[in-house]
Amino acid sequence: MSTVGSSPPAADAGWPLIFGAWLIASVAALGSLFFSEIMELPPCSLCWYQRIFMFPLPLVLLAGLVPYDGRASRYALPLALAGTAVALWHTLLYVGILPEAAAPCTRGVSCTEPTFELFGFLSIPILSLLCFSAIATLLLLHRKRSAP
Repeated sequence: MSTVGSSPPAADAGWPLIFGAWLIASVAALGSLFFSEIMELPPCSLCWYQRIFMFPLPLVLLAGLVPYDGRASRYALPLALAGTAVALWHTLLYVGILPEAAAPCTRGVSCTEPTFELFGFLSIPILSLLCFSAIATLLLLHRKRSAP
């Protein structure tokens, strides 16, 4: 029996996961804009593809938070998984596991040149991979917990 004003149990369990994914996506999108607009680091081709998948995530996840809609993970998860795939490809190029010939960055900014490293080892491709992976993990947990 629920009281007036209380949320259903599924919302109680799912909301923090969607909120965590929204928070990470928002910080990542703002961080990406900070790198390019404030630090004036031009994005490479793979960074642009990752932005295509990251920039809608804060909006989609926010729409699932207020009011809470458990289906938000259904719409956000494909974006997060596609972004994870592109970020993994970029990271493997960056660390030298994939040959540079596999890079789509033939003109302009290189996908493999170090432009920024946090703490001396966290590059932009690795930060992107970490963010997309964390978002995808939270959304997969959300789907698992909210499944009937």
